[in-house]
Amino acid sequence: MLSGSFEGSLRELAPDVLGAVLRRYRDFDAAEDAVQESLLAAAVTWPRDGVPDNPRGWLIQVAFRRLTDQVRSEQARRRREDVLALDLEQCEALGVPDVEPAGPEGDDSLLLLFMCCHPALTPTSAIALTLRAVGGLSTVEIAKAFLVSEATMAQRISRAKQTIKTSGVPFERPSAAEWPERLQAVLHVLYLMFNEGYAASGGAELVRADLGDEAIRLTRSLSRVLPGDGEVTSLLALMLLTDARRRARTTPDGDLVPLDEQDRSLWDRARIEEGVALVSAAMQRGHVGPYQLQAAIAAVHDEAPRAEDTDWRQILALYDVLESLADNPVVSLNRAIALAMVDGPRAGLERLNALDKDERLKGHHRLQAVRAHLLERAGDHAAALEAYRAAAAHTTSLPEERYLRARADRLASSRS
Repeated sequence: MLSGSFEGSLRELAPDVLGAVLRRYRDFDAAEDAVQESLLAAAVTWPRDGVPDNPRGWLIQVAFRRLTDQVRSEQARRRREDVLALDLEQCEALGVPDVEPAGPEGDDSLLLLFMCCHPALTPTSAIALTLRAVGGLSTVEIAKAFLVSEATMAQRISRAKQTIKTSGVPFERPSAAEWPERLQAVLHVLYLMFNEGYAASGGAELVRADLGDEAIRLTRSLSRVLPGDGEVTSLLALMLLTDARRRARTTPDGDLVPLDEQDRSLWDRARIEEGVALVSAAMQRGHVGPYQLQAAIAAVHDEAPRAEDTDWRQILALYDVLESLADNPVVSLNRAIALAMVDGPRAGLERLNALDKDERLKGHHRLQAVRAHLLERAGDHAAALEAYRAAAAHTTSLPEERYLRARADRLASSRS
């Protein structure tokens, strides 16, 4: 049986079902439409008739029927219709459609990750498409992850689908030799999935636990397939070290609690210990990559018994190396915070002034939120009040908006 709401359960099943259908049909648009139709059918019939014994199989069967009907209506695809019809008859005879194991340990979602990171696509397009298919993220959420407009991202995803269709390269299970060349894109997808789950870009809830848990599950599955890869191990460590703080990040009413104000007794010590052990082992392998550095930063935070015990100089040194590896404005923004903690808020504010010129951060609420915090620490409460209000106006996360407006209201009260 499924747990939780129908909506949450269906969201969890969707990537796995899509992966199974794609393995058989290999047409992304048609498979995506069929799966959406099966999810809609489940949302209508399951509350009335009850959840079937095999929810995944039920959804795949409905999607297969949808595709079979479509094939029957298109004479040019008659040959494919015969294959699908035969598959469906065989699966129905067994009582469970599509029983063939898919990817490693039978994980269709993990296989789908590698399928969507198609060689005909640029890494950015592959990641965007995969976030839709596996993560179930909306176009708006993906656009925010890439710091671009919704229209730009919608065009990017549409072009990605068309590129696969016209490339002549089959949309199918990659061979073992093809996995390494797709790995970096897969890791980026998992990283962005987790980030959206840990700090939702919009909506009433700060955390999307189902999405974060799925990202951790898939990364753990991938680490079992590639146990010697330091970046895979480090990404899992980063997720565990970050997710360990989940219970302390919100009040019972769902309001945001910043890192330096969290009750650290609520942190998950088992996850912290596992994460520290994983990143420590990865660091000993020699090559240092971005996920290892981010996991190391998370470990420094988690190992500090109190906020004031945090080794900010070590964090700043790690951000210096991380910033040198890639041009990432979010990394630069986080480095500005570390710089402020080491050399004072004015040093951090000077760095923010340089980031104002980066178009990717233009209008982003987090830039204004960091500026507001540093201005408040520097004693410029009037400017901090303005920055807090600007940040609150640009975020689409209701918990973040409440937090930012509360900070602004507190400053306004202190000045009156």
